[in-house]
Amino acid sequence: MLTSTEVYEERVVEVPEDVQITIEGDSFRGYTLKAVGPKGENTRYLKYRGVFIEVEDGKVRVYTTSPKKTHKAIVGTFAGHIENLITGVKDGFEYHLKVVYAHFPIKVRVEGNEVIIENFIGEKHPRRAKIVGRAQVEIRGQDIYVRGIDIEECGQTAANLEQATKIKRKDPRVFQDGIYIVKKP
Repeated sequence: MLTSTEVYEERVVEVPEDVQITIEGDSFRGYTLKAVGPKGENTRYLKYRGVFIEVEDGKVRVYTTSPKKTHKAIVGTFAGHIENLITGVKDGFEYHLKVVYAHFPIKVRVEGNEVIIENFIGEKHPRRAKIVGRAQVEIRGQDIYVRGIDIEECGQTAANLEQATKIKRKDPRVFQDGIYIVKKP
Protein backbone atom coordinates (compact mmCIF):
# COMPACT_ATOMS: atom_id res chain seq x y z
CA MET A 1 0.00 0.00 0.00
CA LEU A 2 1.38 3.36 -1.01
CA THR A 3 1.07 6.02 1.68
CA SER A 4 3.47 8.74 0.57
CA THR A 5 1.97 9.36 -2.87
CA GLU A 6 -1.37 10.88 -3.74
CA VAL A 7 -4.17 8.69 -5.12
CA TYR A 8 -5.77 10.40 -8.13
CA GLU A 9 -8.55 7.93 -8.95
CA GLU A 10 -9.98 5.14 -6.84
CA ARG A 11 -12.86 2.67 -7.17
CA VAL A 12 -13.95 0.23 -4.48
CA VAL A 13 -15.92 -2.88 -5.47
CA GLU A 14 -17.92 -4.65 -2.74
CA VAL A 15 -17.54 -8.44 -2.66
CA PRO A 16 -20.66 -10.38 -1.53
CA GLU A 17 -20.33 -12.92 1.29
CA ASP A 18 -20.84 -15.96 -0.96
CA VAL A 19 -18.04 -14.89 -3.34
CA GLN A 20 -14.30 -15.16 -2.66
CA ILE A 21 -11.75 -13.14 -4.63
CA THR A 22 -8.05 -13.93 -4.64
CA ILE A 23 -5.36 -11.90 -6.38
CA GLU A 24 -1.84 -12.71 -7.55
CA GLY A 25 0.78 -10.51 -9.15
CA ASP A 26 1.63 -6.82 -9.12
CA SER A 27 1.24 -3.72 -11.28
CA PHE A 28 4.43 -4.46 -13.23
CA ARG A 29 3.69 -8.10 -14.23
CA GLY A 30 -0.11 -7.83 -14.11
CA TYR A 31 -2.79 -9.14 -11.78
CA THR A 32 -4.56 -12.48 -12.00
CA LEU A 33 -7.91 -12.27 -10.22
CA LYS A 34 -9.81 -15.44 -9.36
CA ALA A 35 -13.46 -15.30 -8.29
CA VAL A 36 -15.19 -18.33 -6.76
CA GLY A 37 -18.94 -18.32 -6.14
CA PRO A 38 -22.08 -20.47 -6.23
CA LYS A 39 -22.11 -20.75 -10.07
CA GLY A 40 -18.43 -21.71 -10.39
CA GLU A 41 -15.08 -20.03 -10.72
CA ASN A 42 -13.67 -17.56 -13.20
CA THR A 43 -10.29 -15.88 -13.67
CA ARG A 44 -9.24 -12.65 -15.30
CA TYR A 45 -5.82 -11.21 -16.13
CA LEU A 46 -5.56 -7.40 -15.82
CA LYS A 47 -2.41 -5.41 -16.55
CA TYR A 48 -1.67 -1.72 -16.82
CA ARG A 49 1.39 -0.08 -15.31
CA GLY A 50 0.55 2.45 -12.66
CA VAL A 51 -2.86 0.94 -11.81
CA PHE A 52 -2.96 -1.04 -8.56
CA ILE A 53 -5.44 -3.62 -7.26
CA GLU A 54 -5.79 -4.70 -3.62
CA VAL A 55 -8.19 -7.04 -1.81
CA GLU A 56 -8.99 -6.09 1.79
CA ASP A 57 -11.95 -6.69 4.15
CA GLY A 58 -14.37 -8.02 1.53
CA LYS A 59 -13.62 -5.17 -0.85
CA VAL A 60 -11.50 -4.85 -3.97
CA ARG A 61 -9.75 -1.51 -4.27
CA VAL A 62 -8.54 -0.29 -7.68
CA TYR A 63 -6.53 2.93 -7.73
CA THR A 64 -3.83 4.91 -9.52
CA THR A 65 -1.18 7.32 -8.33
CA SER A 66 -0.83 8.92 -11.75
CA PRO A 67 -2.71 12.09 -12.74
CA LYS A 68 -2.94 10.96 -16.39
CA LYS A 69 -6.37 10.66 -17.97
CA THR A 70 -5.70 7.18 -19.38
CA HIS A 71 -4.74 5.81 -15.96
CA LYS A 72 -7.94 7.21 -14.46
CA ALA A 73 -9.98 5.62 -17.27
CA ILE A 74 -8.31 2.23 -16.77
CA VAL A 75 -9.25 2.31 -13.06
CA GLY A 76 -12.93 2.43 -14.07
CA THR A 77 -12.44 -0.27 -16.69
CA PHE A 78 -10.73 -2.62 -14.22
CA ALA A 79 -13.48 -2.00 -11.64
CA GLY A 80 -16.07 -2.91 -14.30
CA HIS A 81 -14.22 -6.14 -15.14
CA ILE A 82 -14.09 -7.07 -11.45
CA GLU A 83 -17.83 -6.37 -11.06
CA ASN A 84 -18.52 -8.63 -14.07
CA LEU A 85 -16.38 -11.37 -12.50
CA ILE A 86 -18.40 -11.16 -9.28
CA THR A 87 -21.77 -11.02 -11.04
CA GLY A 88 -20.82 -13.98 -13.24
CA VAL A 89 -19.90 -16.35 -10.42
CA LYS A 90 -22.81 -15.18 -8.26
CA ASP A 91 -25.76 -14.91 -10.70
CA GLY A 92 -24.42 -15.69 -14.19
CA PHE A 93 -25.26 -13.94 -17.46
CA GLU A 94 -28.03 -14.62 -19.97
CA TYR A 95 -28.59 -13.37 -23.51
CA HIS A 96 -31.99 -13.89 -25.14
CA LEU A 97 -32.19 -14.18 -28.93
CA LYS A 98 -35.17 -14.62 -31.28
CA VAL A 99 -35.34 -16.55 -34.55
CA VAL A 100 -37.28 -14.52 -37.14
CA TYR A 101 -38.39 -15.77 -40.57
CA ALA A 102 -41.08 -14.84 -43.07
CA HIS A 103 -41.30 -17.75 -45.52
CA PHE A 104 -38.62 -20.42 -45.06
CA PRO A 105 -38.76 -21.93 -41.53
CA ILE A 106 -35.32 -21.81 -39.93
CA LYS A 107 -34.18 -24.92 -38.06
CA VAL A 108 -31.67 -24.31 -35.27
CA ARG A 109 -29.86 -27.01 -33.27
CA VAL A 110 -26.78 -27.37 -31.08
CA GLU A 111 -24.13 -29.83 -32.19
CA GLY A 112 -20.98 -30.02 -30.06
CA ASN A 113 -19.49 -26.54 -29.77
CA GLU A 114 -21.46 -25.14 -32.73
CA VAL A 115 -24.99 -24.01 -33.46
CA ILE A 116 -26.23 -25.30 -36.81
CA ILE A 117 -28.69 -23.03 -38.67
CA GLU A 118 -30.50 -24.89 -41.46
CA ASN A 119 -32.87 -23.73 -44.23
CA PHE A 120 -31.97 -20.07 -43.72
CA ILE A 121 -33.78 -18.18 -46.55
CA GLY A 122 -34.00 -21.52 -48.39
CA GLU A 123 -30.25 -22.19 -48.52
CA LYS A 124 -29.18 -25.81 -49.07
CA HIS A 125 -26.04 -25.66 -46.93
CA PRO A 126 -26.33 -25.00 -43.19
CA ARG A 127 -24.71 -22.00 -41.56
CA ARG A 128 -22.64 -22.50 -38.41
CA ALA A 129 -22.04 -20.30 -35.38
CA LYS A 130 -19.29 -21.10 -32.86
CA ILE A 131 -20.06 -21.44 -29.15
CA VAL A 132 -17.22 -19.70 -27.30
CA GLY A 133 -15.66 -21.17 -24.13
CA ARG A 134 -18.01 -22.43 -21.43
CA ALA A 135 -21.14 -20.66 -22.71
CA GLN A 136 -24.23 -22.86 -22.92
CA VAL A 137 -26.87 -22.50 -25.63
CA GLU A 138 -30.47 -23.60 -25.06
CA ILE A 139 -33.04 -23.58 -27.85
CA ARG A 140 -36.79 -23.45 -27.05
CA GLY A 141 -38.87 -23.08 -30.21
CA GLN A 142 -38.08 -19.63 -31.65
CA ASP A 143 -36.16 -18.51 -28.53
CA ILE A 144 -32.44 -19.04 -27.98
CA TYR A 145 -30.82 -18.53 -24.57
CA VAL A 146 -27.07 -18.15 -24.15
CA ARG A 147 -25.98 -18.60 -20.52
CA GLY A 148 -22.65 -18.64 -18.70
CA ILE A 149 -20.47 -17.11 -16.01
CA ASP A 150 -18.16 -15.15 -18.34
CA ILE A 151 -19.85 -12.13 -19.95
CA GLU A 152 -17.36 -12.02 -22.82
CA GLU A 153 -17.92 -15.66 -23.78
CA CYS A 154 -21.72 -15.25 -23.66
CA GLY A 155 -21.64 -11.99 -25.59
CA GLN A 156 -19.36 -13.36 -28.30
CA THR A 157 -21.51 -16.49 -28.70
CA ALA A 158 -24.65 -14.33 -29.08
CA ALA A 159 -22.83 -12.10 -31.59
CA ASN A 160 -21.69 -15.19 -33.56
CA LEU A 161 -25.33 -16.33 -33.82
CA GLU A 162 -26.44 -12.90 -35.02
CA GLN A 163 -23.57 -12.61 -37.54
CA ALA A 164 -24.15 -16.12 -38.95
CA THR A 165 -27.55 -15.02 -40.24
CA LYS A 166 -26.53 -11.65 -41.64
CA ILE A 167 -28.04 -11.11 -45.10
CA LYS A 168 -25.80 -9.56 -47.74
CA ARG A 169 -26.73 -7.94 -51.06
CA LYS A 170 -30.44 -7.69 -50.15
CA ASP A 171 -32.51 -4.93 -48.62
CA PRO A 172 -32.59 -5.51 -44.82
CA ARG A 173 -35.94 -3.71 -44.57
CA VAL A 174 -37.55 -6.37 -46.78
CA PHE A 175 -35.53 -9.48 -45.88
CA GLN A 176 -35.71 -9.43 -42.09
CA ASP A 177 -35.02 -13.16 -41.58
CA GLY A 178 -32.32 -14.00 -39.07
CA ILE A 179 -31.43 -14.43 -35.42
CA TYR A 180 -31.48 -11.23 -33.37
CA ILE A 181 -30.43 -10.35 -29.80
CA VAL A 182 -33.55 -9.31 -27.88
CA LYS A 183 -32.24 -8.97 -24.33
CA LYS A 184 -28.74 -8.43 -22.96
CA PRO A 185 -27.62 -8.63 -19.32
